[in-house]
Amino acid sequence: MAEQALSDVKVLDLTWYNSGPYCTKLLADYGADVIKVERPGGGDPARHLGPFLGDDPHPEKSGLFLHLNTNKRGITLNLKSDTGQKIFKELVKGVDILVEGFSPGVMERLGLGYDELEKINPRMVMTSISNFGQTGPYRDYKTSDIILYGMGGAMYDTGIPEREPLKKGGTVIQFQGGSHAATATMVALFISRLQGIGQQVDISLFQTQMASPDRRMGCLINYQYNKEINPRLGGRSLGFPYGGYPCKDGYFDLAGGLSFWHRIPRMLGMPELLHDPRFATGVGQSSGESREAFDAIFLPWLMQRTKRECVEAGQAAGVLCAMVCNMEDLLSDPHWRAREFWVDIEHPVVGRLTYPGAPIKMGDGGWEIRRPAPLLGQHNEEVYGALGYPRDDLVKLRERDVI
Repeated sequence: MAEQALSDVKVLDLTWYNSGPYCTKLLADYGADVIKVERPGGGDPARHLGPFLGDDPHPEKSGLFLHLNTNKRGITLNLKSDTGQKIFKELVKGVDILVEGFSPGVMERLGLGYDELEKINPRMVMTSISNFGQTGPYRDYKTSDIILYGMGGAMYDTGIPEREPLKKGGTVIQFQGGSHAATATMVALFISRLQGIGQQVDISLFQTQMASPDRRMGCLINYQYNKEINPRLGGRSLGFPYGGYPCKDGYFDLAGGLSFWHRIPRMLGMPELLHDPRFATGVGQSSGESREAFDAIFLPWLMQRTKRECVEAGQAAGVLCAMVCNMEDLLSDPHWRAREFWVDIEHPVVGRLTYPGAPIKMGDGGWEIRRPAPLLGQHNEEVYGALGYPRDDLVKLRERDVI
């Protein structure tokens, strides 16, 4: 097996759910030896979140867990026990990075805070991922993705005018936070290796949301310069056609209003529309009547074509457009197949499944799948054996609920 970019990096993973596991997945997929530490019995709570293969709610069949934990070795360890804490400190001696996702203060209460672990491994990078960071008035607040989205400012101008703010779907903030954490961890690792200095990296999911370029920067700058708060526009200020439209076999998504209007008549094969004042002027583009008149022309054109045929016509005319893809579309898309984005991974319980692949492409030493997500406690004997614990001791530790 070829050397990867992070093949000489050793990581302890004390994270669960989305953000922390995505951070350590990025490190593992680029070669780091990541040991995922889970609670005896239940393990990472993500094991109990769907979707499950065959709708069978089994801890080894969670699609979320399988995706976020590729290339990791897995052990179980009870950090609330004295023996478990002793073993954990032995593990800390041999790693470059520790990533943890406990609430602020928990590691300190366990006797495993950064000040304590630094004495054991002074060059280690400890990345702590939490809702609001390790300090500040909100440090101990509980939250979720929708709360962070609202607090971070993006939600205020998302939705229909005169209605309540809306959150866009998914758990984007969790994955964005994990990506930020992986980047910051690598910066800290470079410092450790170049200067011999370890440190604690404090990742606040709220702060990564606040600093996101996802519509935030323009709104903040507008307020600072003009004291204006951006309203909810619902896409109306962007003219038409804009957004998703139905077609013969699904939906077609495009941005073709205002300064992009001149491309739409080319796409439709209707050059007579180019200078039609109902559509080609700013006044026309802001008129509800003009929008209805255009829909009367556009919708029949769409319903005669598949979404791929719409995209081909749009791209040929320079229109910003795409299919609104479902999962089947994404899996069969020739572009992602050509870039080898999808990968098949064999797992001892769920068998061979197709997974999302590399988020970025590199040359030699880049992204690679070496192993599937671990079974709960799969590598106990391997990892603890390397610390000098014989199999008989592991049986006793299991009986005492230490592992």
